[in-house]
Formats: sequence, structure tokens, C-alpha cells
Amino acid sequence: MIKAVIFDMYETLVTLYGGLRYTGKQIAGEIGIRESDFRTIWDPSDEDRTLGRMTFEEVIEKILKRFGRYSEELFRTVVMKRKQSRDECFQRLHPGILPMLEGLKASGFRIGLITNCYFEERDSIRAGILFPFFDALCMSCEMGSKKPDAEIFIRCMDELSVLPQECLYVGDGGAGELEAARKLGMHTLQAMWYLNMGPMRESGRKDGFKQAELPADVLREAEKYSGDGIELK
Repeated sequence: MIKAVIFDMYETLVTLYGGLRYTGKQIAGEIGIRESDFRTIWDPSDEDRTLGRMTFEEVIEKILKRFGRYSEELFRTVVMKRKQSRDECFQRLHPGILPMLEGLKASGFRIGLITNCYFEERDSIRAGILFPFFDALCMSCEMGSKKPDAEIFIRCMDELSVLPQECLYVGDGGAGELEAARKLGMHTLQAMWYLNMGPMRESGRKDGFKQAELPADVLREAEKYSGDGIELK
């Protein structure tokens, strides 16, 4: 019996593609240094930023000072544009996302979120239109744990007061999330609606996992298996 639906965030509920791009290449250009130089500090910081050991601001300040580019104005510009790029994705949701979440709530399902994210993304999530729907939020930068580690999945299930077999996990399939959820005994569903929109995607269609082509498919699957406990294929 499914009692809760747990979602991934990026490329599942929102997409970072097709909107304001402000990642390594764009930030390096803003600073006025080569991308390869920028990445000597940026790329190694990813784990620390994901697990909440460093902030975006700390890394940018370090880069600016390392390459002799620091000024308060430039620092503030980079931080502002990064925040804007993270806020912006919540303004262009797939049209089926809100009706799906509203339908899940109306049907009595608990809704959780498990996402690998940085502090600046955490702030955008908490300020975004989707935040009120979540009964549990497990964000890597707050938890100090990230997908596919079992710990972050278990924490989310504990907050929702559900067992693995009572959960449907929905994600695009990046970071080994679907495999991790299945290993724990959760039902799984690969979200395809953003993946189908273009070629620049981390994950393709995964063999051995059931796919949801549209957000409405998630609600149908959750309702279909909410009373008899039949495992999703």
C-alpha cells in the first residue's frame, strides 16, 4: 500500500535547462578568467557544497581572490545572478506539476523531497511555489548526506512515518537514485517529462524501471497501488 510519494527535485519537479544558465562557464566569463582556471577551484568544491560544508559565496570569494579579481561589486553580481538562475526555474514548471501535486494532496498522500542541492538552491526551494506541498524535505546540504546514500532516503521515510514498501520514489534517475530507492524496498518511477524535452540530460531512459511520461502518470500510479500493495514494475 502506497502512502507517500517522494520526489527528486531537479529534472523531476523543475528543470535547470532552457532557462537562465549560470554555472561554471557563465560564472567564469562574468569574472573574466578562463573556464579551465575557474574549474581548478570550482569542481573540487562540489562535494563540500553538496554536503553543506561550503557555501557558494565562500567558493566564489576564494576564486575571485585567487585570480586577483575580487571586488565587492563583482562578488555581489555573481551571487545575485546565481540566485536568480535558481529562482527562475520555479517560474517555468511543466504545466502538469502543480495539478499532480494538488491531486496527490487531495488523495491523502504524504509528499516528500530528496534532493542533492547546494545552499543557494535550498534557499530557492524554500522560497518557491512547490515548498508548501512537502511534508518532509531532505536536502543534502542540510543533511550532510546525499543520494545515492541510504541515509538520506531513510531520513525522509522517517519524517513521513512510512515504510519503504509504502513509498513511491519518483526521479529522473540521476545519481543512482532509482537503484538506491529500489534497493531499500521502495517502489520506483522514472520521471521522463523533462528528459523528453531535449538531449542535454544526465540520464536517459532506464531499462528495468517503469517510466512516467507525464506528471499525471504519477498520480495515476500512486492511486492505482494505494490500496493493495502491488509492486510497481
